[in-house]
This record gives sequence, C-alpha cells and structure tokens, in this order.
Amino acid sequence: MTTTLISPGAASAAPGAALAAPARGAKSEGARVLRAGFIPLVDASVLIAAAEFGFAAREGLALDLVRDVSWANVRDRLAFRQFDIAHMLSPMPVASMLGLGSNPSPTITPFSLGRGGNAITLSTRLFARMRDAGAPEGADALAHARVLRRVLDGMRDAGEAPPTFGMTYPFSSHNYEFRYWLAAGGIDPDLDVKLVVVPPPLTSDALAAGAIDGFCVGAPWNMVASERGVGRIVAAKQDIWPSAPEKVIGMRPDWAESHPETVSRLLVALDAAARWCDRGENHDELAALLAQPNYIAAPVDIIRRVLAGEFSLDDTGERRVIPDYFTFHGGFANYPRPSHALWTYSQMLRWGQAEWSPALAEKALSAYRPDLYRAALGTGPADADLRAEGTSFGDRFMDGFTFDPQAIPDYVAAFPVRYERVAGSFSDDA
Repeated sequence: MTTTLISPGAASAAPGAALAAPARGAKSEGARVLRAGFIPLVDASVLIAAAEFGFAAREGLALDLVRDVSWANVRDRLAFRQFDIAHMLSPMPVASMLGLGSNPSPTITPFSLGRGGNAITLSTRLFARMRDAGAPEGADALAHARVLRRVLDGMRDAGEAPPTFGMTYPFSSHNYEFRYWLAAGGIDPDLDVKLVVVPPPLTSDALAAGAIDGFCVGAPWNMVASERGVGRIVAAKQDIWPSAPEKVIGMRPDWAESHPETVSRLLVALDAAARWCDRGENHDELAALLAQPNYIAAPVDIIRRVLAGEFSLDDTGERRVIPDYFTFHGGFANYPRPSHALWTYSQMLRWGQAEWSPALAEKALSAYRPDLYRAALGTGPADADLRAEGTSFGDRFMDGFTFDPQAIPDYVAAFPVRYERVAGSFSDDA
C-alpha cells in the first residue's frame, strides 16, 4: 500500500508551524536562562559543551543543566514546565505527538544531537552459552543474533525461563534497535525474551547483579559493563542502521512559538558546540568535562576511548574500533530529518505501539521541525526530507531492508517478525 504524505514544507503548517527566525529589527527577547534536563550519557555532549564552553553565552543564553535519573522524569518535567528544553530520545517527540505514553504532552524537535552512541551488551554468562552454541570468533552483529536464537531454543526446550533484557524507555531508539537486532536473528522480542526498562546508569549494576541478561543503552555504559567483566558487547548502533536517529533537543511547541528568537539563538549555539565536539583535538577536554560528577560521573579514560570509537568488547582484551561511533555534526547529523520521524513511527507500528493511518503519519511528521533548523542556520541537506532510508552504501540496515516513507504499511508488513496483530491493523481504505 502506498500513501502520499505531505511535503516537509506543508508539514510546517502542522501545530506550531508559525515559528520562524525573527526578522531583522524585530524586538529582541533579551538574554535568557534556559533550564535544560539531561541524562548522563555521552550523547548529551553538545548540550553540555554549549553550556560550559561559551557557545550559549555568545548567543546571549545561559543553560542551567539539570542531571536527571530517567527519561520519564525528563518527559514529565518538560511537560510540567520545569524544563524549557531537554535532552530527549529521538522517538519521544514522535510518541508525544501521537498521544502515546502515560503523559503525552506535545513536544517538537528542531535539532538532533548527533548520530551513534548505542550498543547491545549481553551478560558474560549468556555470551558463554552462545560460544558453546557455536558463535565464531569475530562474529558480526547478525551472526550473534542468529546464534542467540539457537541458545533461546535450547533454553525453551529445557524449560528455562527466557532471558530478561533492559532498554531505557518504551519509546526509544534503544528499544527499537534491540528489537530490530533480535528480530533480524529470528527472535520475537515479545514472545522469546522479556524486555524491561532500566535507567542508563543502572544497566551495568543490574547486569552484574543478574537482574537482567543484557541491555541496549548509550555510551559509556556498555563499555563500563565490559571493562567490569560483567558484559560482552555484541552489536553497535552502526551495525543495525548507521543513520538511525538518536538523541534530540525537545521543547514544547507553545514555548517555541512564544520564543522564536531564543529558539534561533539556541540552535546557533548548539550548532557551534556540535562542530567543536566533532573535532578530535577537543576530545580530551570534552572527556574530562563529561567525567565530572555533575555530568556523567564515569571514568575519563573510558569516555575518551568511547569518543574515539575504541571498544573493549569484554575484559579479555578483545577490542573493536568504529571510527564514526559518534558524529556530533558532520553530514548534517543535527538535521531533524522527517523521514527519520516516519521510520520511528513505522517501528511503533511494527511492535504494536500505534495504529496506522495517514493522519497519524502526519502527526508523527509534525514532531520534527526542519523548518526551524533551516530558518536559524540558513542551511540544510540538499537531498529530500522524505527520502528512502537504507539505500546507500555504508548506511544500510543489517537485514537488507529499505524504508520507503511513502509505503509505510507495506514496509511493516514485509517483516517476518513483528507484533502479531500489526498485519490485521492495516486496511486498504486506511
């Protein structure tokens, strides 16, 4: 089934679309203090650097950063106006505009905080069973998923309980990437394993305690687990889909509409901070800042190696290097691409979190605001906002699928592993 969606320009007529950079000579909103919530992760680097290295101050802004403990807290505190802006999971604005979750307050994003940073880590106990089941040395992410399928089959035949895996939030890139990896190996994430929510800083301890058998989370917590000797990294975000959207800056559309100049100045500051974070010569200084107790509170040497994409896969010395594990600015990594919002919506459909309709697809699109990005920065990528994903060399999905944003129901229905009622939720007259 093919459904024609509105163009990104027309999408700008969705809620809050009147936002734009202020005209020259417009009345200034003056210096502002913005309260911003964040979770202790390396992908908060751009926001933290903007606050600490003067990029916000140059634009007449002060960022009051508040370290929070969970994504649900961040969502609620933004909704209840305790935060002006927030470090958020890329699916959170989409979920909010679709009315999903326990407190779906409208949220938009005009700026992505970059690409990369996630990985999947399994307990050393579970990985040892995969070795016994024939996992070869140097196996890639897909091979690991297929071997795990064999281990799960054996556990089921022996009457063992399925493993419990942690992810950070139901509407998160971690949830969708973990599910994508499992499903690519023939594992049904709703039937063959148990998925639970674990806040990022607690994942390593939960793995060590045996409360979970694996997790998908952002840096540096995967490498913290591997270097403690409690986990083995089996897949990185780049293995699943290199361009998968990650963290964004979220804000309420009514706040953005009433502070258009502040939004523009904020994006200019974040853009400059992202450029700075991308430069390798700045990574020592960035790592030292992130390691502080008020930010990530993790060993500085681990953060520095994560920034370089240098992984300790476990505590035996086996290593892997992913040169672009983090991209903070290059290749328009900060652009809120509408096709990414629709891919996120497709995963919500695939796993039974949402129903299909063209109207809901438009709501998903309204969460991402490239018009605000272009108005503030005067630039943007040359290719279409609604483009096919997974078609270019170096940016393919691990299972070989491609995503056409104009044929979302067909895309979801083609997956052999998906939520069992998804197929029945689509109709030709939707």
